[in-house]
Amino acid sequence: MADGHHPGSRPGTGRACLSPPVDCFDGKIVAYTAGFGPNAEPANRMPEEAASTLPGNARPLVHSDRGRHCRWPGWLALMERFGLTRSMSAKGCSPDNAAAEGFFGGMKTEAVHPEKWEEHTRNEVLALVDEYIRWHDHERIKQSLGWMNPVQYRQSQGMAA
Repeated sequence: MADGHHPGSRPGTGRACLSPPVDCFDGKIVAYTAGFGPNAEPANRMPEEAASTLPGNARPLVHSDRGRHCRWPGWLALMERFGLTRSMSAKGCSPDNAAAEGFFGGMKTEAVHPEKWEEHTRNEVLALVDEYIRWHDHERIKQSLGWMNPVQYRQSQGMAA
């Protein structure tokens, strides 16, 4: 999995923070946490949310950026508690976290930039993020998946979506 904690500006409401672990197998968003303001709450909820979607014997590698929060001892303890192994990008090398960076790049061009986020309430922003992630996983086709979306691809491989 790859994870990124990308903030976005929201005038008058603080920063929007999204922490979506991306499955490197097919690009599916495993789970996601979101919140507002300069706090670590979304990133702290992510390990449990991601782990809750995995079979009991899974021990995935979670690749993250070098953000301050990804080095915080409390976050590292959460990763360990939920059986997730941390991996970090090399300094200044965003391609190391390509799955998450690719997801955020797509979201910015397909959802964020066309929208005027400052015209929406916090709840509306969260609903738009939820709608985009649902569309990304269930409708957005990818050439690398044989022109299927991640859910279809998993089903074609005999996996639970």
